[in-house]
Amino acid sequence: MQFRQLLAATLGLVAFLALAGYALDRAFRETAETNFRERLRSYALAYAADTDFSRSGDIIEPYNPPSPDFNRPGSGLYAEILLPAAHWDSRSAQGPILPEARMLAPNEEKFEGPLPITQIGGERGEVYRYGLGLVWPGGTPSGDFPYTIYALEDTTALSQQVAVFREALWRYLGGAGLILLLLQSIVLRWSLRPLRNVINELKRVQRGVASRMSERHPRELEPLTESINAFIESERENLDRQRNTLADLAHSLKTPLAVLRARLDHPGTEAELRDELDVQLRRMNDMVSYQLARAARSGHQLFAAPIAIEPHAEQIVKGLEKVYASKGVLCEFDVAPGAVFFGEPGDLQELLGNLLENAFKWARSRVLLTVQPGEQVANRRPGLLVAVDDDGPGIPPEKVALILQRGVRGDERVQGHGIGLAIVQDLMRSYRGTLDVRQSEELGGARFEARLPPGL
Repeated sequence: MQFRQLLAATLGLVAFLALAGYALDRAFRETAETNFRERLRSYALAYAADTDFSRSGDIIEPYNPPSPDFNRPGSGLYAEILLPAAHWDSRSAQGPILPEARMLAPNEEKFEGPLPITQIGGERGEVYRYGLGLVWPGGTPSGDFPYTIYALEDTTALSQQVAVFREALWRYLGGAGLILLLLQSIVLRWSLRPLRNVINELKRVQRGVASRMSERHPRELEPLTESINAFIESERENLDRQRNTLADLAHSLKTPLAVLRARLDHPGTEAELRDELDVQLRRMNDMVSYQLARAARSGHQLFAAPIAIEPHAEQIVKGLEKVYASKGVLCEFDVAPGAVFFGEPGDLQELLGNLLENAFKWARSRVLLTVQPGEQVANRRPGLLVAVDDDGPGIPPEKVALILQRGVRGDERVQGHGIGLAIVQDLMRSYRGTLDVRQSEELGGARFEARLPPGL
Protein backbone atom coordinates (compact mmCIF):
# COMPACT_ATOMS: atom_id res chain seq x y z
CA MET A 1 0.00 0.00 0.00
CA GLN A 2 2.83 2.39 0.89
CA PHE A 3 4.64 1.54 -2.36
CA ARG A 4 1.51 2.12 -4.46
CA GLN A 5 0.79 5.44 -2.78
CA LEU A 6 4.41 6.53 -3.13
CA LEU A 7 4.44 5.50 -6.81
CA ALA A 8 1.19 7.39 -7.46
CA ALA A 9 2.52 10.44 -5.61
CA THR A 10 5.79 10.26 -7.57
CA LEU A 11 4.02 10.08 -10.93
CA GLY A 12 1.70 12.92 -9.95
CA LEU A 13 4.61 15.03 -8.70
CA VAL A 14 6.67 14.40 -11.84
CA ALA A 15 3.70 15.35 -14.03
CA PHE A 16 3.06 18.47 -11.94
CA LEU A 17 6.72 19.54 -12.03
CA ALA A 18 6.88 18.93 -15.78
CA LEU A 19 3.79 21.07 -16.39
CA ALA A 20 5.04 23.73 -13.96
CA GLY A 21 8.47 23.76 -15.65
CA TYR A 22 6.91 24.04 -19.09
CA ALA A 23 4.60 26.85 -17.96
CA LEU A 24 7.46 28.76 -16.30
CA ASP A 25 9.69 28.26 -19.35
CA ARG A 26 6.97 29.55 -21.69
CA ALA A 27 6.28 32.49 -19.36
CA PHE A 28 9.98 33.38 -19.22
CA ARG A 29 10.37 33.13 -23.00
CA GLU A 30 7.25 35.22 -23.64
CA THR A 31 8.50 37.83 -21.16
CA ALA A 32 11.91 37.88 -22.82
CA GLU A 33 10.31 38.24 -26.25
CA THR A 34 8.15 41.08 -24.95
CA ASN A 35 11.27 42.77 -23.61
CA PHE A 36 12.89 42.23 -27.02
CA ARG A 37 9.94 43.85 -28.73
CA GLU A 38 9.91 46.86 -26.42
CA ARG A 39 13.67 47.34 -26.80
CA LEU A 40 13.52 47.11 -30.59
CA ARG A 41 10.53 49.46 -30.63
CA SER A 42 12.49 52.01 -28.62
CA TYR A 43 15.37 51.72 -31.12
CA ALA A 44 12.94 52.23 -34.02
CA LEU A 45 11.37 55.29 -32.36
CA ALA A 46 14.82 56.69 -31.65
CA TYR A 47 15.74 56.35 -35.33
CA ALA A 48 12.41 57.93 -36.27
CA ALA A 49 13.16 60.91 -34.06
CA ASP A 50 16.78 61.44 -35.21
CA THR A 51 16.50 60.54 -38.90
CA ASP A 52 16.01 63.38 -41.37
CA PHE A 53 15.48 63.65 -45.13
CA SER A 54 16.96 66.10 -47.63
CA ARG A 55 14.80 68.12 -50.02
CA SER A 56 15.67 65.57 -52.67
CA GLY A 57 14.31 62.76 -50.46
CA ASP A 58 17.68 61.27 -49.48
CA ILE A 59 18.10 59.85 -45.95
CA ILE A 60 20.21 61.85 -43.52
CA GLU A 61 21.17 59.20 -40.93
CA PRO A 62 21.50 60.10 -37.26
CA TYR A 63 24.86 61.31 -36.12
CA ASN A 64 24.66 59.29 -32.93
CA PRO A 65 22.68 56.01 -33.26
CA PRO A 66 20.61 54.77 -30.26
CA SER A 67 23.37 52.25 -29.46
CA PRO A 68 27.05 52.07 -30.50
CA ASP A 69 26.41 48.49 -31.66
CA PHE A 70 24.59 49.89 -34.70
CA ASN A 71 27.97 51.19 -35.95
CA ARG A 72 29.88 47.91 -35.39
CA PRO A 73 29.59 45.44 -38.29
CA GLY A 74 28.13 42.07 -37.28
CA SER A 75 27.36 43.27 -33.75
CA GLY A 76 23.97 41.55 -33.72
CA LEU A 77 22.03 44.82 -33.56
CA TYR A 78 20.82 46.12 -36.94
CA ALA A 79 18.64 48.90 -38.39
CA GLU A 80 16.98 49.37 -41.81
CA ILE A 81 15.01 52.21 -43.34
CA LEU A 82 12.90 51.47 -46.40
CA LEU A 83 11.69 54.13 -48.81
CA PRO A 84 9.51 53.64 -51.87
CA ALA A 85 12.59 53.87 -54.07
CA ALA A 86 15.50 53.63 -51.68
CA HIS A 87 16.96 51.55 -48.86
CA TRP A 88 19.29 52.30 -45.96
CA ASP A 89 21.16 49.97 -43.60
CA SER A 90 23.10 50.70 -40.45
CA ARG A 91 26.87 50.06 -40.49
CA SER A 92 26.30 46.91 -38.39
CA ALA A 93 24.23 45.44 -41.25
CA GLN A 94 27.19 45.65 -43.65
CA GLY A 95 28.13 42.01 -44.23
CA PRO A 96 25.31 39.92 -42.73
CA ILE A 97 22.49 38.88 -45.03
CA LEU A 98 19.31 40.05 -43.33
CA PRO A 99 15.82 38.71 -44.06
CA GLU A 100 13.94 40.46 -46.81
CA ALA A 101 11.81 43.37 -45.59
CA ARG A 102 8.81 45.16 -47.05
CA MET A 103 7.18 48.51 -46.64
CA LEU A 104 4.55 48.81 -43.90
CA ALA A 105 1.45 50.95 -43.99
CA PRO A 106 1.52 54.18 -41.97
CA ASN A 107 1.25 53.54 -38.20
CA GLU A 108 1.51 49.77 -38.79
CA GLU A 109 3.67 47.85 -36.31
CA LYS A 110 5.03 44.36 -36.85
CA PHE A 111 7.11 42.15 -34.55
CA GLU A 112 8.54 38.96 -36.05
CA GLY A 113 10.94 36.28 -35.10
CA PRO A 114 12.98 34.39 -34.88
CA LEU A 115 13.91 34.92 -38.53
CA PRO A 116 16.92 33.27 -40.24
CA ILE A 117 19.97 35.35 -41.21
CA THR A 118 23.49 34.64 -42.47
CA GLN A 119 26.28 36.01 -40.29
CA ILE A 120 29.43 37.68 -41.62
CA GLY A 121 31.37 34.43 -41.37
CA GLY A 122 28.64 32.49 -43.17
CA GLU A 123 27.15 30.93 -40.04
CA ARG A 124 23.42 30.59 -39.73
CA GLY A 125 21.70 32.69 -37.14
CA GLU A 126 18.35 34.12 -36.10
CA VAL A 127 17.03 37.59 -35.31
CA TYR A 128 13.90 39.25 -33.96
CA ARG A 129 12.63 42.15 -36.06
CA TYR A 130 10.39 45.07 -35.22
CA GLY A 131 8.96 47.27 -37.99
CA LEU A 132 7.19 50.63 -37.78
CA GLY A 133 5.42 52.31 -40.70
CA LEU A 134 5.73 56.13 -40.80
CA VAL A 135 4.98 59.09 -43.12
CA TRP A 136 7.39 61.94 -43.76
CA PRO A 137 5.45 65.22 -44.04
CA GLY A 138 5.91 67.70 -46.94
CA GLY A 139 9.08 69.61 -47.52
CA THR A 140 10.27 67.70 -50.54
CA PRO A 141 9.40 68.17 -54.19
CA SER A 142 7.33 64.98 -54.10
CA GLY A 143 5.39 66.03 -51.00
CA ASP A 144 4.54 63.51 -48.25
CA PHE A 145 5.97 60.01 -48.62
CA PRO A 146 5.87 56.85 -46.51
CA TYR A 147 8.85 55.06 -45.07
CA THR A 148 9.46 52.10 -42.72
CA ILE A 149 12.02 51.65 -39.98
CA TYR A 150 13.16 48.17 -38.94
CA ALA A 151 15.24 47.33 -35.86
CA LEU A 152 16.69 43.83 -35.61
CA GLU A 153 18.56 41.99 -32.84
CA ASP A 154 20.32 38.64 -32.80
CA THR A 155 18.70 35.89 -30.70
CA THR A 156 22.01 34.71 -29.25
CA ALA A 157 21.59 36.71 -26.05
CA LEU A 158 18.01 35.50 -25.66
CA SER A 159 19.01 31.89 -26.26
CA GLN A 160 21.72 32.18 -23.64
CA GLN A 161 19.29 33.70 -21.16
CA VAL A 162 16.76 30.94 -21.83
CA ALA A 163 19.42 28.24 -21.49
CA VAL A 164 20.63 29.66 -18.17
CA PHE A 165 17.05 30.00 -16.95
CA ARG A 166 16.15 26.44 -17.98
CA GLU A 167 19.21 25.00 -16.30
CA ALA A 168 18.44 26.82 -13.06
CA LEU A 169 14.73 26.05 -13.36
CA TRP A 170 15.12 22.28 -13.77
CA ARG A 171 17.85 22.16 -11.15
CA TYR A 172 15.62 23.86 -8.59
CA LEU A 173 12.52 21.93 -9.63
CA GLY A 174 14.45 18.66 -9.48
CA GLY A 175 15.77 19.50 -6.03
CA ALA A 176 12.31 20.54 -4.88
CA GLY A 177 10.88 17.31 -6.34
CA LEU A 178 13.40 15.17 -4.45
CA ILE A 179 12.67 17.02 -1.22
CA LEU A 180 8.91 16.65 -1.76
CA LEU A 181 9.29 12.93 -2.50
CA LEU A 182 11.31 12.50 0.67
CA LEU A 183 8.68 14.39 2.66
CA GLN A 184 5.95 12.37 0.95
CA SER A 185 7.62 9.09 1.90
CA ILE A 186 8.02 10.31 5.49
CA VAL A 187 4.37 11.45 5.63
CA LEU A 188 3.17 8.15 4.14
CA ARG A 189 5.24 6.14 6.57
CA TRP A 190 3.96 8.25 9.45
CA SER A 191 0.32 8.12 8.31
CA LEU A 192 0.43 4.33 7.72
CA ARG A 193 2.08 3.61 11.06
CA PRO A 194 -1.32 2.86 12.71
CA LEU A 195 -1.96 0.18 10.08
CA ARG A 196 1.46 -1.35 10.75
CA ASN A 197 0.65 -1.30 14.47
CA VAL A 198 -2.62 -3.12 13.75
CA ILE A 199 -0.73 -5.72 11.69
CA ASN A 200 1.86 -6.19 14.45
CA GLU A 201 -0.84 -6.57 17.08
CA LEU A 202 -2.71 -9.04 14.89
CA LYS A 203 0.49 -11.09 14.52
CA ARG A 204 0.87 -11.07 18.30
CA VAL A 205 -2.67 -12.37 18.63
CA GLN A 206 -1.99 -15.06 16.03
CA ARG A 207 1.14 -16.18 17.91
CA GLY A 208 -0.77 -16.23 21.18
CA VAL A 209 1.33 -13.47 22.75
CA ALA A 210 -1.74 -11.20 23.10
CA SER A 211 -5.36 -12.15 23.65
CA ARG A 212 -6.97 -9.26 21.79
CA MET A 213 -6.30 -6.02 19.91
CA SER A 214 -5.59 -2.95 22.01
CA GLU A 215 -7.88 0.07 22.01
CA ARG A 216 -5.15 2.63 21.28
CA HIS A 217 -5.88 3.23 17.61
CA PRO A 218 -7.03 6.21 15.50
CA ARG A 219 -10.74 6.81 15.23
CA GLU A 220 -10.80 5.71 11.57
CA LEU A 221 -9.41 2.26 12.50
CA GLU A 222 -11.61 1.68 15.55
CA PRO A 223 -14.37 -0.14 13.56
CA LEU A 224 -11.71 -2.49 12.16
CA THR A 225 -10.05 -3.27 15.50
CA GLU A 226 -13.40 -3.56 17.27
CA SER A 227 -14.62 -5.98 14.61
CA ILE A 228 -11.43 -8.05 14.97
CA ASN A 229 -11.80 -8.08 18.76
CA ALA A 230 -15.48 -9.01 18.48
CA PHE A 231 -14.57 -11.82 16.08
CA ILE A 232 -11.80 -13.06 18.39
CA GLU A 233 -14.08 -12.94 21.43
CA SER A 234 -16.91 -14.61 19.52
CA GLU A 235 -14.65 -17.45 18.38
CA ARG A 236 -13.20 -17.80 21.87
CA GLU A 237 -16.70 -17.87 23.38
CA ASN A 238 -17.82 -20.46 20.83
CA LEU A 239 -14.80 -22.61 21.69
CA ASP A 240 -15.52 -22.21 25.40
CA ARG A 241 -19.15 -23.18 24.82
CA GLN A 242 -18.13 -26.27 22.92
CA ARG A 243 -15.71 -27.27 25.67
CA ASN A 244 -18.30 -26.57 28.34
CA THR A 245 -20.94 -28.51 26.44
CA LEU A 246 -18.62 -31.51 26.12
CA ALA A 247 -17.66 -31.24 29.77
CA ASP A 248 -21.33 -30.99 30.80
CA LEU A 249 -22.22 -33.93 28.61
CA ALA A 250 -19.38 -36.03 30.01
CA HIS A 251 -20.33 -35.10 33.54
CA SER A 252 -24.00 -35.89 32.89
CA LEU A 253 -23.19 -39.30 31.45
CA LYS A 254 -21.03 -40.31 34.40
CA THR A 255 -23.99 -41.18 36.65
CA PRO A 256 -25.93 -43.36 34.14
CA LEU A 257 -22.72 -45.15 33.22
CA ALA A 258 -21.93 -45.72 36.90
CA VAL A 259 -25.43 -47.14 37.44
CA LEU A 260 -25.01 -49.51 34.50
CA ARG A 261 -21.58 -50.58 35.77
CA ALA A 262 -23.01 -51.25 39.23
CA ARG A 263 -25.87 -53.26 37.71
CA LEU A 264 -23.40 -55.37 35.75
CA ASP A 265 -21.32 -55.93 38.87
CA HIS A 266 -24.42 -56.95 40.84
CA PRO A 267 -26.73 -58.51 38.28
CA GLY A 268 -30.31 -59.26 39.12
CA THR A 269 -32.98 -60.86 36.98
CA GLU A 270 -32.95 -60.36 33.23
CA ALA A 271 -36.15 -58.34 33.39
CA GLU A 272 -34.72 -55.98 36.01
CA LEU A 273 -31.55 -55.58 33.94
CA ARG A 274 -33.58 -54.78 30.82
CA ASP A 275 -35.71 -52.24 32.68
CA GLU A 276 -32.68 -50.55 34.20
CA LEU A 277 -30.88 -50.52 30.85
CA ASP A 278 -33.93 -48.99 29.14
CA VAL A 279 -34.27 -46.29 31.78
CA GLN A 280 -30.60 -45.33 31.71
CA LEU A 281 -30.39 -45.37 27.90
CA ARG A 282 -33.42 -43.10 27.63
CA ARG A 283 -31.88 -40.84 30.24
CA MET A 284 -28.59 -40.70 28.35
CA ASN A 285 -30.40 -40.06 25.06
CA ASP A 286 -32.31 -37.16 26.63
CA MET A 287 -29.05 -35.72 27.98
CA VAL A 288 -27.30 -35.96 24.62
CA SER A 289 -30.28 -34.40 22.81
CA TYR A 290 -30.46 -31.58 25.32
CA GLN A 291 -26.74 -30.81 25.16
CA LEU A 292 -26.74 -30.89 21.34
CA ALA A 293 -29.71 -28.55 21.23
CA ARG A 294 -28.02 -26.30 23.72
CA ALA A 295 -24.82 -26.27 21.66
CA ALA A 296 -26.81 -25.51 18.50
CA ARG A 297 -28.40 -22.53 20.19
CA SER A 298 -25.06 -21.19 21.48
CA GLY A 299 -23.40 -18.40 19.62
CA HIS A 300 -24.51 -16.47 16.55
CA GLN A 301 -23.09 -15.20 13.32
CA LEU A 302 -21.14 -12.02 14.05
CA PHE A 303 -21.96 -10.14 10.83
CA ALA A 304 -25.49 -11.34 10.08
CA ALA A 305 -27.89 -9.92 7.53
CA PRO A 306 -30.93 -8.01 8.90
CA ILE A 307 -34.11 -10.07 9.44
CA ALA A 308 -37.58 -8.52 9.38
CA ILE A 309 -39.22 -9.15 12.75
CA GLU A 310 -42.92 -8.71 12.05
CA PRO A 311 -43.35 -11.70 9.66
CA HIS A 312 -41.75 -14.06 12.19
CA ALA A 313 -43.86 -12.65 15.00
CA GLU A 314 -47.08 -13.10 12.99
CA GLN A 315 -46.19 -16.72 12.22
CA ILE A 316 -45.52 -17.50 15.88
CA VAL A 317 -48.68 -15.75 17.09
CA LYS A 318 -50.86 -17.67 14.62
CA GLY A 319 -49.58 -20.95 16.03
CA LEU A 320 -50.03 -19.83 19.66
CA GLU A 321 -53.58 -18.64 18.99
CA LYS A 322 -54.46 -22.17 17.89
CA VAL A 323 -52.81 -23.74 20.92
CA TYR A 324 -54.53 -21.35 23.35
CA ALA A 325 -57.75 -20.99 21.38
CA SER A 326 -59.81 -21.89 24.47
CA LYS A 327 -58.51 -18.80 26.30
CA GLY A 328 -59.34 -16.38 23.45
CA VAL A 329 -56.15 -14.35 23.94
CA LEU A 330 -55.79 -11.31 21.67
CA CYS A 331 -52.23 -10.35 20.68
CA GLU A 332 -51.57 -6.76 19.58
CA PHE A 333 -48.49 -5.53 17.72
CA ASP A 334 -46.62 -2.24 18.20
CA VAL A 335 -43.77 -2.82 15.73
CA ALA A 336 -41.77 0.12 14.42
CA PRO A 337 -41.66 0.27 10.60
CA GLY A 338 -38.53 -1.34 9.25
CA ALA A 339 -37.56 -2.93 12.58
CA VAL A 340 -34.99 -5.67 11.93
CA PHE A 341 -32.98 -8.20 13.93
CA PHE A 342 -29.27 -8.73 13.19
CA GLY A 343 -28.62 -12.36 14.02
CA GLU A 344 -29.59 -15.94 13.33
CA PRO A 345 -33.20 -16.65 12.25
CA GLY A 346 -33.34 -19.49 14.81
CA ASP A 347 -32.34 -17.08 17.59
CA LEU A 348 -35.13 -14.71 16.60
CA GLN A 349 -37.58 -17.63 16.63
CA GLU A 350 -36.36 -18.68 20.10
CA LEU A 351 -36.57 -15.12 21.44
CA LEU A 352 -40.06 -14.34 20.14
CA GLY A 353 -41.38 -17.85 20.62
CA ASN A 354 -40.41 -18.21 24.28
CA LEU A 355 -41.48 -14.69 25.28
CA LEU A 356 -44.80 -14.88 23.44
CA GLU A 357 -45.58 -18.43 24.61
CA ASN A 358 -44.87 -17.40 28.18
CA ALA A 359 -47.21 -14.40 27.78
CA PHE A 360 -49.98 -16.52 26.17
CA LYS A 361 -49.63 -19.06 28.98
CA TRP A 362 -50.18 -16.49 31.74
CA ALA A 363 -52.39 -13.88 30.03
CA ARG A 364 -56.08 -13.62 30.73
CA SER A 365 -57.13 -12.07 27.43
CA ARG A 366 -54.50 -9.66 26.05
CA VAL A 367 -50.83 -9.75 24.97
CA LEU A 368 -48.85 -6.82 23.57
CA LEU A 369 -45.68 -7.20 21.46
CA THR A 370 -43.55 -4.03 21.20
CA VAL A 371 -40.54 -3.74 18.89
CA GLN A 372 -38.65 -0.45 18.74
CA PRO A 373 -35.15 0.65 17.63
CA GLY A 374 -32.75 0.79 20.54
CA GLU A 375 -29.67 2.91 21.20
CA GLN A 376 -28.15 4.64 18.16
CA VAL A 377 -24.36 4.92 17.77
CA ALA A 378 -22.59 6.50 14.78
CA ASN A 379 -21.16 4.04 12.22
CA ARG A 380 -22.86 1.07 13.94
CA ARG A 381 -26.05 -0.82 13.34
CA PRO A 382 -28.78 0.27 15.79
CA GLY A 383 -29.78 -1.56 18.94
CA LEU A 384 -33.17 -3.23 19.38
CA LEU A 385 -35.90 -3.38 22.03
CA VAL A 386 -38.30 -6.35 22.07
CA ALA A 387 -40.93 -6.22 24.84
CA VAL A 388 -43.87 -8.54 25.57
CA ASP A 389 -46.65 -7.49 28.00
CA ASP A 390 -49.55 -9.57 29.28
CA ASP A 391 -52.57 -8.94 31.53
CA GLY A 392 -51.88 -11.96 33.73
CA PRO A 393 -51.14 -12.05 37.48
CA GLY A 394 -47.63 -10.65 37.02
CA ILE A 395 -44.40 -11.69 38.75
CA PRO A 396 -43.38 -10.52 42.22
CA PRO A 397 -40.00 -8.72 42.14
CA GLU A 398 -38.48 -11.21 44.58
CA LYS A 399 -39.20 -14.10 42.17
CA VAL A 400 -37.73 -12.54 39.03
CA ALA A 401 -34.23 -13.97 39.53
CA LEU A 402 -35.71 -17.35 40.39
CA ILE A 403 -37.84 -17.82 37.27
CA LEU A 404 -34.88 -16.98 35.01
CA GLN A 405 -33.01 -20.02 36.31
CA ARG A 406 -32.98 -23.11 34.15
CA GLY A 407 -35.58 -25.70 35.15
CA VAL A 408 -37.52 -23.41 37.52
CA ARG A 409 -41.21 -22.71 36.77
CA GLY A 410 -43.16 -19.78 38.09
CA ASP A 411 -46.01 -22.06 39.10
CA GLU A 412 -45.63 -25.82 39.37
CA ARG A 413 -49.31 -26.21 38.53
CA VAL A 414 -48.73 -24.84 35.02
CA GLN A 415 -47.39 -27.28 32.44
CA GLY A 416 -43.83 -26.64 31.21
CA HIS A 417 -40.18 -27.46 31.71
CA GLY A 418 -38.97 -24.14 33.11
CA ILE A 419 -36.25 -23.60 30.49
CA GLY A 420 -37.93 -21.14 28.05
CA LEU A 421 -36.94 -17.97 29.89
CA ALA A 422 -33.51 -19.44 30.63
CA ILE A 423 -33.04 -19.94 26.89
CA VAL A 424 -33.95 -16.27 26.34
CA GLN A 425 -31.48 -15.30 29.07
CA ASP A 426 -28.75 -17.35 27.34
CA LEU A 427 -29.59 -15.68 24.01
CA MET A 428 -29.33 -12.24 25.55
CA ARG A 429 -26.00 -13.15 27.08
CA SER A 430 -24.81 -14.42 23.68
CA TYR A 431 -25.81 -11.14 21.99
CA ARG A 432 -24.46 -9.07 24.91
CA GLY A 433 -27.98 -7.88 25.62
CA THR A 434 -30.12 -7.77 28.75
CA LEU A 435 -33.45 -9.28 29.80
CA ASP A 436 -35.50 -7.25 32.31
CA VAL A 437 -38.72 -8.37 33.99
CA ARG A 438 -41.12 -5.96 35.69
CA GLN A 439 -44.79 -5.07 35.97
CA SER A 440 -46.53 -3.97 32.79
CA GLU A 441 -47.81 -0.40 32.85
CA GLU A 442 -49.94 -1.05 29.75
CA LEU A 443 -51.74 -4.27 30.72
CA GLY A 444 -51.01 -4.66 34.42
CA GLY A 445 -49.36 -8.08 34.21
CA ALA A 446 -45.73 -8.95 33.51
CA ARG A 447 -43.48 -7.17 31.04
CA PHE A 448 -40.39 -8.87 29.59
CA GLU A 449 -37.94 -6.48 27.93
CA ALA A 450 -35.08 -7.83 25.77
CA ARG A 451 -32.59 -5.10 24.85
CA LEU A 452 -29.85 -5.64 22.27
CA PRO A 453 -26.96 -3.13 22.17
CA PRO A 454 -25.70 -1.46 18.98
CA GLY A 455 -23.75 -3.89 16.83
CA LEU A 456 -20.59 -3.55 14.75
